Amino acid sequence: MSKALEIRWHGRGGQGAKTAALLLADVTFNTGKYIQGFPEYGPERMGAPITAYNRISDEPIRVHSNIYYPDYVVVVDETLLESVDVTKGLKKDGAIVINSTRDKEELRPLLKGYEGRIYTIDARKVSIAALGKYFPNTPMLAAIVKVCGIMPEDKFLAEMEASFKHKFASKPEVVAGNMKALTMALEEVR
Repeated sequence: MSKALEIRWHGRGGQGAKTAALLLADVTFNTGKYIQGFPEYGPERMGAPITAYNRISDEPIRVHSNIYYPDYVVVVDETLLESVDVTKGLKKDGAIVINSTRDKEELRPLLKGYEGRIYTIDARKVSIAALGKYFPNTPMLAAIVKVCGIMPEDKFLAEMEASFKHKFASKPEVVAGNMKALTMALEEVR
């Protein structure tokens, strides 16, 4: 197998990390890539830590396991930085994207010695502005696409709009709000 891009998501039950990983798999598949998108959780409840994964490759993926050495990590809930080793196995030439209002240098001491690139986005601000409620997964999805560059932003937005129109055919207002959240998030990643 050629080098697959591997992403690990950390969130809490109910925040949409699993959904974001599956959406990323869907839209990436539509660009002709081979993909995997899957969660790892047991009998967790709302608010319990969960992990989800993506593998993206130009060639068939023959590995079927969790991701232990990701290229990228997405942290949907920054409180996990205190209880979960989110940078475990994260490659130095990769990056971490954290939902936070704090500066990356303020977050670095919480990352257990990780010396690579750190990106942040205030997914709450974006979500409230675009959707009127806090749904962090949509802004975080756009943030990781921007950071890892897996596809051009215009292609990503077009694929996401098609996906949302299919999923929310009876709720066009949901499509518009989510598209606004994606567009804002692409601009807000720092």
